[in-house]
Amino acid sequence: MTNADSLDKILILDFGSQYTQLIARKIREQKVYCEIHPFNYSVEKIKEFSPKGIILSGGPSSVYGKDAPIIGKEVLELGIPVLGICYGMQLISHLLGGRVFSSDKREYGRTEIQILADKAIFEGFDTNQKKTVWMSHGDKIEQLPEGFEVLAKTDNTPYCAAADFTRRLYTVQFHPEVVHTQGGVQILRNFVFGICKCCANWDMGSFIQRQLKEIKEKVGDKNVILGLSGGVDSSVAAVLINKAIGHQLKCIFVNNGVLRLNEAEKVIDMFRNHFDVDLIYVDASERFLKKLKGVEDPEKKRKIIGHEFVEVFDEEAKKIKNVKFLSQGTLYPDVIESVSFKGPSDVIKSHHNVGGLPEKMNLELLEPFRELFKDEVREIGRELGIAEEVINRQPFPGPGLAVRIIGEITKERLDILRAADDIVSSEIKAAGLYNKLWQSFAVLLPVKSVGVMGDERTYESVCAIRAVESQDAMTADWAKLPYDVLGRISSRIINEVKGINRVVYDISSKPPSTIEWE
Repeated sequence: MTNADSLDKILILDFGSQYTQLIARKIREQKVYCEIHPFNYSVEKIKEFSPKGIILSGGPSSVYGKDAPIIGKEVLELGIPVLGICYGMQLISHLLGGRVFSSDKREYGRTEIQILADKAIFEGFDTNQKKTVWMSHGDKIEQLPEGFEVLAKTDNTPYCAAADFTRRLYTVQFHPEVVHTQGGVQILRNFVFGICKCCANWDMGSFIQRQLKEIKEKVGDKNVILGLSGGVDSSVAAVLINKAIGHQLKCIFVNNGVLRLNEAEKVIDMFRNHFDVDLIYVDASERFLKKLKGVEDPEKKRKIIGHEFVEVFDEEAKKIKNVKFLSQGTLYPDVIESVSFKGPSDVIKSHHNVGGLPEKMNLELLEPFRELFKDEVREIGRELGIAEEVINRQPFPGPGLAVRIIGEITKERLDILRAADDIVSSEIKAAGLYNKLWQSFAVLLPVKSVGVMGDERTYESVCAIRAVESQDAMTADWAKLPYDVLGRISSRIINEVKGINRVVYDISSKPPSTIEWE
């Protein structure tokens, strides 16, 4: 077992970039531990954390902006290697006497760079071949600080990468953490292993052992309640906590009426019969549907479902004695998209399993996966012996099918969508594509179209199919599904699902679209 204090660590200071968590994920994939903290993390805390390297993230600000996030020069004087990305590069230049200015020509998206020196962060790169990188900046460096050497350039940016080898400061104007950057992972590896001399000693086996010990010590003889959804996060959390404290864990599974076909039955069977988890099942479907009647606004749907979930959960929790802790399968992406977590990231949407419950129920939070990514949780699940069918289950939104029915939610529309969605899932699995996709599902649109079935004219609903490839849900590309698979899905839905006579395929990526339609 690896002791937590012996881990080689990378510290990421967040300046509000939408890509900050991608940096952490890429480093964790190299079996090196890292943490994200806000840009104003004190020097004292940095020393206490004792990182072997520091990464300054990108961000939307200008170094000359009124409320620009700024660090003290002393962070750069600790003798710890620093990598500045995008805004991080501009900030380092600004602090050390370089000049940053607002360019007439912005660079956003894919850009070709010319690497000038195959050393340091570019160790092993071919200087005779241009690389495609992901840019996202308006400001750029006009003059480098004294002591810096240019390592890469573009036609628009003469200082695309630079380093001060004496002070161990390394900077790039592009985003190596984004999948579109060729060799981006190698750049991060060169920094983490080549420059910072980190060892790959972060693994999920040791994480599990630490968590089991910490959970036992924290919980003592008290009970823990967990809102079980059947998704990967809550499922793995339930099995982990159950392994630590047994039936002191009380799982509450609420049927909110917007679950997929036969989902409630599958969850009950899985946890009661296979994992010996103390599971309390509550069928509140009619209660939820009554509250959702006539509601079309997506955010109102989320809030109603979140509020009602709290009410139902609270009612059931009060029946359980000796409860002190509330556990949630909260992950980094949940938190980042819901609140300004550890920094100034923008709120994108509400998320009902983050916040609300502790305040109402006066319970302490137990969130073993709060700073883990989905792939790390899946690895934990495998270590715990959970079936691949559960571990590889595609993400499913907390508000369930409510966000996949555009417009009003009714029992009739839910039944239609359930049947269509089950066909999508079964055909994707039959084609061997399920585990290759981040998500694949059906969406019921508030649109009707004319069709002909037999000799009869129909006027029925339109169903959209959504399938995306992604590594982290922050970005996603629409999946190029084989035409024969799409054809079978369309044919089955139109022939087997009464109420749908037209199927369309969503070919938009994130950004600018979102993965879900609402």
